Amino acid sequence: MTPHGTAEHDAAERREAARALLSHPVLTRARRGEELALVRRHAAALKKMFPAVLGYPLVVEASFARLVKDAPSADAPPRPAQRRGGQPFAPRTYAYLALVCAGLLETTSGDQVLLGSLVGQVRADAAGAGITMDDSLSDRRHLVQAIALLLDWGVLTETDGSVTAWGDRQEEALLDVNRTLLTHVLARPLREVATAEELLVRGTGDTPAEQPRRTLRRKLVENPLVRREDLTDAEQHVLSRERAELSRTLAESFGLTLEVRQEGALAYDVDGELTDVAFPGQGTVAHVALLLVNALVDDLDGGPGAAAEVDGTVVPGLLAPWAAVSDAVQLLVEQYGATFAEAFASDPEYLQAEVVARLEDLSLARRTPAGLVLHPACARYQPEPQRVARRSPAPPVAGETDVPVLPGQQSLFPFQEDA
Repeated sequence: MTPHGTAEHDAAERREAARALLSHPVLTRARRGEELALVRRHAAALKKMFPAVLGYPLVVEASFARLVKDAPSADAPPRPAQRRGGQPFAPRTYAYLALVCAGLLETTSGDQVLLGSLVGQVRADAAGAGITMDDSLSDRRHLVQAIALLLDWGVLTETDGSVTAWGDRQEEALLDVNRTLLTHVLARPLREVATAEELLVRGTGDTPAEQPRRTLRRKLVENPLVRREDLTDAEQHVLSRERAELSRTLAESFGLTLEVRQEGALAYDVDGELTDVAFPGQGTVAHVALLLVNALVDDLDGGPGAAAEVDGTVVPGLLAPWAAVSDAVQLLVEQYGATFAEAFASDPEYLQAEVVARLEDLSLARRTPAGLVLHPACARYQPEPQRVARRSPAPPVAGETDVPVLPGQQSLFPFQEDA
């Protein structure tokens, strides 16, 4: 292999390793051994790249790698911890997760712990914190869900018995504890903070010039869609004046392609892999969300430059009154309900709530008292292919190429071209 070929191969491997860390900020030898090996191979470069590009510290050890992300920006869709079935954590599950981590840190004798002893420690800590904890099946399941997340992260490993069996029948289990990884579960040590809010704020040492660059890159990497109105003046300046460099950085570091329009921007993955919410996707909610967007865009008279009010601010978008949303969902149930999951086909209101939540998760819509405000990016899911003509024959700028077609999508991004 030529030196040039070797450099390209190394760059491709670094991108693959970086993408693995973005998708799974905790990699362990037991659960994602090949990806961890790739990260360790390029650890020196990745430990420089992540802080420089996104402001994220990276910890790489022999048995794990931990990418320490910042808290999401206020405009980002929520990304809750999830149970193994895909449902979001309940507040009580989060409380148990915190108590379990505290209990593990308290039991410092050895790298193994009996689940019964850990639960005893958790109950003692809960009582000390004024948290009521009982022995009901429902309560045990919340505790099991919290422990299961630590199992998925590789902080804990079932050595003898299972956590599920304890939750159902209170059978004892022996757990291995990765104490080195355990200390890196939190973004910073609790002794450094006095409030929960401080825990979510980490000083990055950025200069005033670097701060908007990093925050903009983080939004583009982490958010499915970045709305123009959610950017600070400094971030908009970077997006407008440094777009070519921004596009190059995202492509070289993570294999993402930047698109910019007047209404917003996004960095998308042509392979369709670097996302936690696929759209279009599988299942009733994803299918109805796609059909609903098309129905509302077709039925309502928006036109170029349509705007609506969200939280007292006029933003680009099409307002779909709630009556129109409900009518469209009801019609979709009547037309296609036989193919829907029974829980949705028999309860259109429940289906509508889940669909609206999915569109909000994708930043394609925002709910208001008056109705659902659809972002102009919804037009990228229209069924007929569209091409966006340029306003002038100016040479292309990075991020302003002709509209591509991504896997699973038939038309993309007929936003207004960015001036």
